[in-house]
Amino acid sequence: MHIAMIGQKGVALGGRGGGVEKHVAELSKRLVEFGHDVTVYARAQYAPERPESLEGVRLHYTPTIYRKNIETILYTLFATIHALFQSYDVIHYQGIGPSTLAWIPRLFARKTTVIVTFHSQDKFHKKWGFFARTYLNIAEWAAVYFPHYCITVSHVMQVYCRDKLGREVVYIPNGAEIKDVSSSEEIERFGLQPQEYILNVGRLVPQKGLHYLIEAFKQIKTDKHLVFVGAPSFSGGYYTELRNLASDDVRIHFLGYQEGDTLDQLYANAYLYVHPSDAEGLPLTILEAMSFGLAALVSDIPANVEAIAHTGFTFRAGDVEDLREKLSVALAHPTTVRDHADEARATIEVQFNWDKIAEHTEAVYVSARH
Repeated sequence: MHIAMIGQKGVALGGRGGGVEKHVAELSKRLVEFGHDVTVYARAQYAPERPESLEGVRLHYTPTIYRKNIETILYTLFATIHALFQSYDVIHYQGIGPSTLAWIPRLFARKTTVIVTFHSQDKFHKKWGFFARTYLNIAEWAAVYFPHYCITVSHVMQVYCRDKLGREVVYIPNGAEIKDVSSSEEIERFGLQPQEYILNVGRLVPQKGLHYLIEAFKQIKTDKHLVFVGAPSFSGGYYTELRNLASDDVRIHFLGYQEGDTLDQLYANAYLYVHPSDAEGLPLTILEAMSFGLAALVSDIPANVEAIAHTGFTFRAGDVEDLREKLSVALAHPTTVRDHADEARATIEVQFNWDKIAEHTEAVYVSARH
């Protein structure tokens, strides 16, 4: 099959990207291995070197205007128009925002199967104002009614689509790849030592709740450090807020965006992964942390609880005091943390295996075309 992926910034195969980009990367390269031809519509700003392909996945660069409220929809429009003339068997939209244009191939490319993956309820992200939230409410409806099939990455959103939007959808989760990393030279250049730091990885945006973690950590007496890996998105205001909040504690580090061996070593050598977010789909960074044999302490929103699958620790979302208490317990009981880490790795192997995820996605494509 000839398959197009539209909606992501690009692919994270050696390049910058968040959870959706990593999802597309892992899924696309496996679909290529299955014998399919996959084209990912990318935005040039996120791939400065502009390679023509990565691991067999074709890349097509689509223009847009890089402004928060119009970047994604404008890129999606141009990508969709281009895709109409390429005779794709499947056009797969990633995210609910791009799904609002899924009606175009349904109307003008009737032989093409249209799929949408519902990654998260974006309307809960604090960066959006009233009009954007209204649009995202409409986008949720579009995500389940415009395509032939809608895929959700969590059971929580599958139930939401059925109960609130009146549509049955397919559940196929995010995944992670088991990795064994024993080296630590990359983390040492940041002044870090194995097992002596707590880690968070992801975009530095308000809905990730990183301010809760800083506030809680500052109240704890420990020699361990707190490490944030990630870059701000659009406005740097929240990043400035975080830096100011952490400015009086030398144990807190902001390492910016990292990838490759450096990111792998940061995961593999951490003592604990903490994810204090207020809103998620099925957070890929939690799964990646677990795949390195890392226990996770997460806010108790349904998506995070589903991700850790009865391993690790939880705290009440938005509750700094409860986070401080649970973090203190984890720091005081390394044996318990190690036990949860072993359970986490085993969970990834069984429940969040990328090979199985790709097979299930391919099965949805085949089913939709018959």
